[in-house]
Amino acid sequence: MAELEKKTRFLKALMALRELVMAGGLKPGERLSEVAVAERVGISRTPVREAMAQLVEEGLLDRISTGGYCVRQITVADVVDSIEMRGMVEGLALRMAAERGAAPERLSACRTILDRIDDALGEHESRMDFSTYADLNSAFHDELTSLCNSPIVLRELKRVSNLPLAAPSAFLQGQTAIRMIRRSLYHAQVHHRAMLDAVSSHEGARAEALAREHARLARVNLDHVIQSREEVEAQIPGLALVTGV
Repeated sequence: MAELEKKTRFLKALMALRELVMAGGLKPGERLSEVAVAERVGISRTPVREAMAQLVEEGLLDRISTGGYCVRQITVADVVDSIEMRGMVEGLALRMAAERGAAPERLSACRTILDRIDDALGEHESRMDFSTYADLNSAFHDELTSLCNSPIVLRELKRVSNLPLAAPSAFLQGQTAIRMIRRSLYHAQVHHRAMLDAVSSHEGARAEALAREHARLARVNLDHVIQSREEVEAQIPGLALVTGV
């Protein structure tokens, strides 16, 4: 029971601190005081300290050589590199899935999600169900990449997807304000079906190339977000951390 309570406090601290940083409540370069942060999120210092260490792994905080932590300053180039890395690891996962083969029922589960995405997208962008699409998009990426059956690859994919603005659905919160991002979702769905088809057909090289190309859609969306930054910054978690824009 004590171990469960300890884990619960850690997760609570992690979620609270991550949300605070991603929303811009703590500024890039700002040094963090355990005491001040603990008081701000209403959680004791030990789980806050553990949460800070975890956010270093997620690319949100940096360790200071003299001790302690500060909010990481993230450049547009950092985000571009993170998206590229995510595409590379997703590509590896899909190539492995295609070459190793996937159970028919798991491929069917992916197709079911894609059919539900079609319903969420609707026939016109004015009829999109944005929140449902975002949930299903994340579910599809998780289901498809899990077909590789490699805990090592999936662990690395989770790590890189946790980097600021690197996740497949990172920019979806801005789609209501940016028409080009809304339109890109139809293109993304074409990619989704092509990736699944490549995995189903055991075409490893094609599956890998499609995954990397699909990730580059996020690179294009990043440009649209930067151009409309003042309009969408409050909607997109992590954008407030990006400097050099």
